[in-house]
Amino acid sequence: MGRYLAIDYGTKRCGIAVTDPGRIIASGLDTVASHELMRFLETYFAKEEVECVVVGKPMRTDHQVSESFIHVERFVGAFKKRFPGMRLEWQDERFTSKMAMDAMVAGGMKKSDRKKRGNIDRISAAIILQSFLEEENNKV
Repeated sequence: MGRYLAIDYGTKRCGIAVTDPGRIIASGLDTVASHELMRFLETYFAKEEVECVVVGKPMRTDHQVSESFIHVERFVGAFKKRFPGMRLEWQDERFTSKMAMDAMVAGGMKKSDRKKRGNIDRISAAIILQSFLEEENNKV
């Protein structure tokens, strides 16, 4: 059974999260510069079995895609060409940055660490992935 990996895609950097091999818990893995993301994924896929990639879908509160969706969609197109056999799923990412900040505060993270965007991106990716896991488990 392969892991699931989530990407919180941004034009400058991307948060990455993965599940444990049993796909029960999502954890933040890393933050990667957007222009290095494909290389990072290639290296990660070579050493870990990944069954599914979940990409955060930027949505507005009115359920329409946000302006940043075009960048994410461009990445997804390139991803599908590079990794044609990999399962890819979308997950609504509304409010994940706020939820990530709230989680950091609740977890006692220092204010200086909370200001680092990479931390928010990584935790947002974990929230996206955990939400996807919960929805997938509820389908059964």
